[in-house]
Amino acid sequence: VECHHDPRRKTKYSLIAVRKGSLLINMDSQAPNKVVREALESGKIKLEGMGKLTVIQPEKTYGNSRFDLHIEDEEGRKGYIEVKGVTLEENGVAMFPDAPTDRGIKHLDELAQAVRYGYAAAVIFVIQMRGVTRFTPNRRTHAAFAEALRRAQQAGVQVLAYDCDVTPDGLSLGKQIPCCF
Repeated sequence: VECHHDPRRKTKYSLIAVRKGSLLINMDSQAPNKVVREALESGKIKLEGMGKLTVIQPEKTYGNSRFDLHIEDEEGRKGYIEVKGVTLEENGVAMFPDAPTDRGIKHLDELAQAVRYGYAAAVIFVIQMRGVTRFTPNRRTHAAFAEALRRAQQAGVQVLAYDCDVTPDGLSLGKQIPCCF
């Protein structure tokens, strides 16, 4: 377990990473949004139907949801991105969610609606570790989320997953990982 003291926090320490055998897993809930934003800015993550991004705004409301990112490209096309941090791994397979998430279902349904209204939309699963071979929704924990993810993908929401390089005090986006439903 890696813990660091931050004087601005209410609690004395922040949990940054844990070891699972030889695997180092980042547990910082803020890190996934940060690495996705950096990857969008650098062009490492590109969304289908979107050109060079000129606007990347955090915490933007659409419908009844507040999405992690609102994007616009040089042609004026607009889109929304929801970022999900993934810390659950079993036998080399990364899974989300690790607990039921009705809010996650609402986000997926709203992303699908945004696509119907002409926006680009994506859910990006940031796997906060290295060494996984694929990503899958966690049906065992929340079958309804898995079904909502399938509906969203069928509606045109891009579903992407990336692993990460993890150090005791940081996270950087790695390579794209196959998503299996």
